[in-house]
Amino acid sequence: MPRPIARVLTLLELLQSGGIRTVPELADRLGVDERTVRRYAGHLIDLDVPVESVRGRYGGYRLAPGYRMPPLMLNDDEALAVLLGLVAGRRSGLTTAMGTAGETAAAKIRRVLPERLRAGLDAVLATLAFTAPPGEAGPPDSAVLLPIADAVTRHRPVSIRYTAADGRRSERTLHPHGIVAHSGRWYVTAADPAIGEDRTFRLDRISGVRTLPGSFEPPAGVDPAKRVLTGLATAPYRHEVTLRVQGTAEQIHARLPAGIAIVEELPPPDDAGPVSGRWARVDLRVERLDWLPAVLASLDRPFVIERPDELRGLVEALAERLAASARRGRPLV
Repeated sequence: MPRPIARVLTLLELLQSGGIRTVPELADRLGVDERTVRRYAGHLIDLDVPVESVRGRYGGYRLAPGYRMPPLMLNDDEALAVLLGLVAGRRSGLTTAMGTAGETAAAKIRRVLPERLRAGLDAVLATLAFTAPPGEAGPPDSAVLLPIADAVTRHRPVSIRYTAADGRRSERTLHPHGIVAHSGRWYVTAADPAIGEDRTFRLDRISGVRTLPGSFEPPAGVDPAKRVLTGLATAPYRHEVTLRVQGTAEQIHARLPAGIAIVEELPPPDDAGPVSGRWARVDLRVERLDWLPAVLASLDRPFVIERPDELRGLVEALAERLAASARRGRPLV
């Protein structure tokens, strides 16, 4: 490619990064004089690229929101980041594209890449292995995600049709506070004015979003991510477990994530010595108890089981199996 054409494309790439670029800055980046920069900008305008000249002390050039999108230009690292993001997002359940949209987007990007770069990216994708299985959650429809995100930003109420886990359908009005992605699923936290409570809804169970007139004032200090995790940790399950564990919330959450357990650090007793350590109350709601003894053992911290008694027996049984394994002699060679 002749160097003047390469510099014109480089100018376009610089302008695509956003903001106003001064003529001296562009001249320095391109290695040309300011008069040449103005000529290159004219070349882009001749190609119908919406380059806008900004006058004034801090003036220069920028891309105007014209009728056409300028050509997409990616360097090697950017192209790799985009394609890996599409692949990882599709596997984890975080890709919002429905059907084959993610695959067609990746194909379009690959099609415009130089052969050298395309072959290298294909080699990466062909040799890439994932340690986690693909996500099973259905991605949210863009017709649901985009209007809800807009309502969150503009504090607008929305009307939705929702299908609950048991199949019941309802139509309700929400004041959405935030969108949260967790473990391959997408959630929206919102106030439900009809019942006067804050609720969490899965986006893949929402259909028929309609923005309503008016606006609402969001509550101060709302934390959508914390609300989703708390809601998951307090959802009704077969067993309610209460523990006291010696350690900080951060140490306990390393084995019992916030989406599973609610951890409240307890104040030390008045007669506690400096080496007694801090304790925390841990509440869980779980469908099965058989996995908890191994997790508690992996904490490697003193703990007290307050409920249920069934968990005590499971912990004792695990301790006996571990002790029996430790007493076994080495096999004869």
